[in-house]
Amino acid sequence: MTSTETITNYLARRASEVNEWLDTLLPSSDAHPERLHKAMRYSVMAGGKRIRPALLLTSGEAMGAKTRELIPAACAIEMIHTYSLIHDDLPAMDNDDLRRGRPTCHRAFGEAVAILAGDALLTLSFQVLAEASLNADRRVRMIQEFSAAAGSRHGMIGGQMADIENEGKEVSASTLEQIHREKTGTLIAASAAVGGIIAGANDDEIAKLRTYGQRIGLAFQIADDILDVTSTSEQLGKTPGKDQAANKATYPAIHGIDASHIRAQQLVDEAVETVSALGRDTSLLQEIARFIIARSS
Repeated sequence: MTSTETITNYLARRASEVNEWLDTLLPSSDAHPERLHKAMRYSVMAGGKRIRPALLLTSGEAMGAKTRELIPAACAIEMIHTYSLIHDDLPAMDNDDLRRGRPTCHRAFGEAVAILAGDALLTLSFQVLAEASLNADRRVRMIQEFSAAAGSRHGMIGGQMADIENEGKEVSASTLEQIHREKTGTLIAASAAVGGIIAGANDDEIAKLRTYGQRIGLAFQIADDILDVTSTSEQLGKTPGKDQAANKATYPAIHGIDASHIRAQQLVDEAVETVSALGRDTSLLQEIARFIIARSS
């Protein structure tokens, strides 16, 4: 990032870079089966901030990796994230009509196609990781990192299950934090860690990057909880107030808006302190952490 470039512009530039590669990695919309591939492209290329790919690129470059080494994994994490959004929006899950400012995948293509589109994106992500031009040890490590982060044991799917099981219940603050850490935080933490893995960072450095990601991952979800209460559908690109309507536990519901802001800021401060200890230029990672809670969508 240049001295005159804002973090918003930096993230937009990285998103554009990732989008160009996603366009080449996704199946063509006229390749058989066309409807499935159109649905995959519809959801992936609908926009979004590309926070996870940007984190992976930024952490990897801070640790000395080249962009070309990092791009496949950055695209893979966006495929995993988009698959999770497609499935989250389904009638059996959050039953949402709007995502990234337009109709959700199942509204545009039907439930069956949406399920298969999510499945196909998850599968493709691991093909992309397996075929990355890296040595075998690093490929295996990043596949392990992403599969654990997306999985059922303390990963994204486990967090989603806990979220479903606790709908309509009185949830403790510790249970809510665990749900948020797993459902949202694990993929964000893995994105930062994988950047270090690809760069050949040592175990201590990777652990610091993962801890940084865990902190901002939880802060990201707290910020989302706040935005769900305070923003419009035009600002969010999705339907606001869904958590309250579904009687889900959120940070504002349990702690209030002010305390939620304070907790998010505390997590960002901890994240910044963690990457500051790496002995590298981590200014961009620090700026991304601050952006996480300053964003309006």
